Amino acid sequence: MSELVTGEAVALELLPAKFPSRALAVLLDLAAVMVTYIAVTMVLVVSTSSLDSAAQTALGIATFLLVPIGVPIAVETLSHGRSLGKLALGLRVVRDDGGPIRFRHALVRGSIGVVEILMTFGTIASIASLVSARGRRLGDVFAGTLVVRERIPVGQTGLVAPPPPHLAQRFTGLDLSAVPDGLWLAVRQYLTRMRQLDPGVSAEMAQRLAGDLAARTGAPLPVDLPPAVFLAAVVHERQSREARQAGQASGAGGSVAGQVPFAARVDAGPGAERAPAPVRPEAPAAPPVAPVPRERSGERPATGFAPPA
Repeated sequence: MSELVTGEAVALELLPAKFPSRALAVLLDLAAVMVTYIAVTMVLVVSTSSLDSAAQTALGIATFLLVPIGVPIAVETLSHGRSLGKLALGLRVVRDDGGPIRFRHALVRGSIGVVEILMTFGTIASIASLVSARGRRLGDVFAGTLVVRERIPVGQTGLVAPPPPHLAQRFTGLDLSAVPDGLWLAVRQYLTRMRQLDPGVSAEMAQRLAGDLAARTGAPLPVDLPPAVFLAAVVHERQSREARQAGQASGAGGSVAGQVPFAARVDAGPGAERAPAPVRPEAPAAPPVAPVPRERSGERPATGFAPPA
């Protein structure tokens, strides 16, 4: 499964970013950096006016190194390749194998970006991106990174093709509890994009995914089915099970709601039928109380207390 989380998996889900979107993302990043740099410089000028010229020069150099250069490197490292401009345009910097970038990748990209973007006003970076087949500038080439698109239009994703009708009930007894979510994601990505791949690459990936899926389920790989058809049938079976579980959960919720007392139900409206009021059992009649005899004249009340003579 680890072999699928590489450039092959990224190629199925993500596409290399084109030059216009990358250029616009860089412009947004530069605008944000320049605004931050000007604000920090103004604060330093006001707060360090009492220092000598040498200290002010040292603080100015440190500010230039930290804000326009250090801040983009820190942002790309902490956000795993998404700066402000890339986040706005749905882009991300990843490694060549599809994994997230680390500090060394961001450091190489930022250091070379000072020369090809800041010092040459983006001329070298533009030429390198236009010449490269995947739109990579020199910083990406030396760092081993690639800028890809995270947000893909819905029309390009496609749908998973359903299996043939005669396979709908063939895998009902298959144990799918041991299949990880990452393998399900890889299978679904392959099924949605297998028509866009080279036939040889598509057949090889289908065979590997089918072998991994069969090993996780504990059942042998069917020899009478193509690997892609087997993958589609198993995915369809999983979706059918999830739909049945959702239906059972909603049915259980309805039965619980039916046990709510009449007084707790909400009136559906003037046109709805009202449920008959529940008949309450009559309480048993209280036993008759003997009348209290009135006091006779001249006699003391029977309190149980005899006063002293």
